[in-house]
Amino acid sequence: MAGMTAEEHAKMQSGGAVASDTAGAALRQPVHLTAEQARALGVTYLTVRRDTMSRDIRTVGQIVAPESSMTSVTPKIEGFVDHLYVNYTGQLVRRGEALLTLYSPMLVAAEQELLTAKRLATEVDSSAGEAARYADEMLQSARRRLAYWDITQDQIVRIERTGEVTRTLTLVAPFDGVVLIKDVVAGQRVMPGMQLYRLADLRTVWVEGDVFEQDLAFVKLGSRAHFELDAYPGEHLMGRVSFVYPTVDPATRTGRVRVTAPNLSLRLRPGMYATMYFDVPVGREVLAVPRQAVVMTGERDLVFVRDSSGILTPRDVVLGARTDEQVQVLRGLSEGETVVAAANFLVDAESRLAGGGAGMPGMAGMQTPPARGTPADTGMANMPGMSRTPPTKRSGAPAPPPPRPAKPHD
Repeated sequence: MAGMTAEEHAKMQSGGAVASDTAGAALRQPVHLTAEQARALGVTYLTVRRDTMSRDIRTVGQIVAPESSMTSVTPKIEGFVDHLYVNYTGQLVRRGEALLTLYSPMLVAAEQELLTAKRLATEVDSSAGEAARYADEMLQSARRRLAYWDITQDQIVRIERTGEVTRTLTLVAPFDGVVLIKDVVAGQRVMPGMQLYRLADLRTVWVEGDVFEQDLAFVKLGSRAHFELDAYPGEHLMGRVSFVYPTVDPATRTGRVRVTAPNLSLRLRPGMYATMYFDVPVGREVLAVPRQAVVMTGERDLVFVRDSSGILTPRDVVLGARTDEQVQVLRGLSEGETVVAAANFLVDAESRLAGGGAGMPGMAGMQTPPARGTPADTGMANMPGMSRTPPTKRSGAPAPPPPRPAKPHD
């Protein structure tokens, strides 16, 4: 929210209790470390700078035939398969290549009607008026009927020129592609709309994979992606994001992403598994710190800021985008400040112990700066019933040992 500080944001997230985290620890206190102590603990510092963040998203995908380049070869007329030219699945076909021939009595009757209409239009004198117009309409109607059944204009012209009826209809491939499905055999009776072949143009393929929900926002349309295949180890193949599905799988919390890749050599075959990589920018010129510089308690995100006197002060921050190594800081830090970059869990432990009135054992000299009006010598001596006076030794000689039992006589 606008105008909200990092501390207020952390307080809102924790339900108003900023003084403790999920473990119920006491309020953290500032800690002072000398240079020797920092070296002994492995504490390092860094200056907060603006940087360009990017992340690598990796997922497993599969090559599929593009839906936009598929077509079904279906007849528009009832008939019987006379001859199959393409008779197995996976066969490569070229545009205009014959797939099969179809014998249809309805086709033969329509061609005879065409020849009759052609002869009538030729015999009727153009000056006949209504009769000539009627004959021409019959001819055009016969031509349209054949065209509706996928008889090409060249075939219609040839029938009219030769006057011969063609008993079979030839179905041809509409484009260069591969036969994915073959549902027809020689001699089979076919009906209008029945799928005989399914063809696909595989010169371009799709690579589809599932991306986790938190990464979907970084995958943009048109962005570049690369993928690798087990079939071609060591090769990096390129593509572009062409579609991001608008839904998320509720079971896996993933969304599907499609990458379009060229495949002129037809080496990429549908069904192959691929490892997909997306190199996506997260932010440009943003405040970023290493992930290990942030103490994440579950309800709060903290960093330890070092001032000019060497005091390390815990400070709430609001985090943004994250990568494998860095995290964006939205609020709570300013450019140029110095923060603990490594071993901050030890500093955090001391800060928590200091909040409870104790220090880290064995670290002489590590202390919490005392608050104003607070005695420097505090501890368990101020608790009721506790005293710093050492116990006095008992006076007098020590008690003699008990007598040994007499040895029995034989």
